[in-house]
Amino acid sequence: MKITVFGATGGIGGEIVRQALASGHEVTAVVRDPARLVVGGSENEGRLEVFRADLRDPEAVRGAVAGREAVLSGLGARRRKDAGVAARLTRTVLRAMEAERVRRLLVVSAAPVGPAPEEDGGLDRAIRGLVSAVLRDVYTDLREMEAEVSRSDTDWTLVRPPRLQDKPVSGRYRSVIGGFPAKGRFIGRADVAHAMLAMAGDARAVKEGVGLAY
Repeated sequence: MKITVFGATGGIGGEIVRQALASGHEVTAVVRDPARLVVGGSENEGRLEVFRADLRDPEAVRGAVAGREAVLSGLGARRRKDAGVAARLTRTVLRAMEAERVRRLLVVSAAPVGPAPEEDGGLDRAIRGLVSAVLRDVYTDLREMEAEVSRSDTDWTLVRPPRLQDKPVSGRYRSVIGGFPAKGRFIGRADVAHAMLAMAGDARAVKEGVGLAY
């Protein structure tokens, strides 16, 4: 599959790039600073394109998405003071995809933005409420991003993980289309990337939010 990855130097984006290359996909990694992209291995030659672009300009990224089968985005705020970047930069991606008539899009959001499981107990509801309050600006940004994506003509999937961890990929996690796993509190960035690559070709996830957790 020919895919484009936005946020390719981030925790999830970098994992998407590495795992996609290891699986034989052709990858275009969109970055601001190519020096921050670490994938390694001469075996990736010919299957990895590093595309440097200004993500504020849809015209500047059209070449990164043209002719691709799927676009996977890990764009988002890495710090609370960066709140607003997810919606703003995803809007650029959507405009570029629309111009190039590329349909499949998967974006990373967050568990508190989606529906809470009915099975959650008081502790899980309390944790969810506390996190949502502390990171209110970040989640407001993600809700705006989700709204933009949902209104688009793309075949979108909103991927909603809980608290992220730095763990090696396991492939063992729960996913719920249209909901969230009960008592799901953590997941590794590598497993979020694994799930996104798997869902890229899964028609059941199109125009759905998908909750992920261990």
